[in-house]
Amino acid sequence: MNISILAIIVATVVQFIIGAVWYTPLFGKLWGKIHGFDHLTPEEQKKLQKGMAPLLVTQFIMTLITTVVLAFLKTGLPPYWSVYGLAFFSWLGFVLPTQVASVIFGHTEPKWFLKKIAVMAGGSLVCLMVAAHILSFMG
Repeated sequence: MNISILAIIVATVVQFIIGAVWYTPLFGKLWGKIHGFDHLTPEEQKKLQKGMAPLLVTQFIMTLITTVVLAFLKTGLPPYWSVYGLAFFSWLGFVLPTQVASVIFGHTEPKWFLKKIAVMAGGSLVCLMVAAHILSFMG
């Protein structure tokens, strides 16, 4: 079993950066509308931003866990499978259904269901595919 710690660290950091870009410049305004942040005063928004550090650390740890699991699963792949297929089917079978359920049952207004699912699921798929690429290339 050959697992590259460097590949895991790089994949985790790159996914975290992609998430930052995904949820701020790319879809930040939509994400803000979905969650009602656009109705907050600038002071309320700054207060929320100041409390983000523990949440970002938690998200980084969750991303690291996902990457480690993907790396471990990659080592047991049959020769006819690729890590990209593993990443895609992991997303399709576990991540997407979990995200859909969290939107449907997470007090999201029904008018935002599809957009929120698309943003969340799209970001997760991109991150998993990038992690697969990095693990394939480096590890």
